Amino acid sequence: MLRRGILAVLSAAVLLAACAGAGTPKDAQGNPLEALTITTASGEHRFMVEIADDEVERQRGLMFRDPLPDDRGMLFQFPDVAERGFWMHNTPSPLDIIYIDPRGRIVSIAKNATPQSDAVIPSNGPASGVLELRAGRADEIGAKAGDVVRHPFFAE
Repeated sequence: MLRRGILAVLSAAVLLAACAGAGTPKDAQGNPLEALTITTASGEHRFMVEIADDEVERQRGLMFRDPLPDDRGMLFQFPDVAERGFWMHNTPSPLDIIYIDPRGRIVSIAKNATPQSDAVIPSNGPASGVLELRAGRADEIGAKAGDVVRHPFFAE
């Protein structure tokens, strides 16, 4: 009887844990995704992004990964505002790297960053966030410096 009660409690706990994560969208590898919008002269463009908000995640980034779908990206969140520099070490597909200030304004865009390159790509201005998208995506949506990125990480 006691054994059956313990099993029932454990089953309920597993079910609750599964339901708690059910509302969070995930990619094919199980990485949680969050909504992000870039507003350009051509309108609002919606993306689902992975979040890299600790040192291990920021170091790994999109290394060893397949190319991103058009509506996906990775948002790197930093606890401070500073000049940033990214590279493409062990990153097999080209990316657009978008540097973003704390208010969500695009500081600069490095388009079509060369795969596997160790060359540092500077932000050319203080940034607290960096968004990586599939190469060419920034041009497709008409993104430019000064455009707005909306995500809870940025204060408007």
